[in-house]
Amino acid sequence: MKYVDGYVLPVPKKNLASYRRMASDAAKVWRKHGALEFRERVGDDLKTIKVKSFLSVVKPKRGETLVSSWIVYKSRARRDSVNDKAMKDPRMARIMKMKNMPFDSKRMVLWRLQGHG
Repeated sequence: MKYVDGYVLPVPKKNLASYRRMASDAAKVWRKHGALEFRERVGDDLKTIKVKSFLSVVKPKRGETLVSSWIVYKSRARRDSVNDKAMKDPRMARIMKMKNMPFDSKRMVLWRLQGHG
């Protein structure tokens, strides 16, 4: 069964270009090591009525939007292998040491799913 790691994180709108560059670099690392897909989407029409949303969990501040990202793997075992290799990749070390991260990683939400398709 395919396996998905997903993230939702608040990104100040003024930092979206920087975030996109960082995410593009990270996507290259994950794909090189075997991820099937690496996707990013920026929030639009986030006001919801009568349903719980990521807004209620992440609580973006004024000037922030939400970004959802997900990485698809062949299986959970493959995910573990890809993540191990990706985190040891020198390009990821440079990304993780950025002086000014374009988002607040302490407010990031992680989700993991397993399924068909």
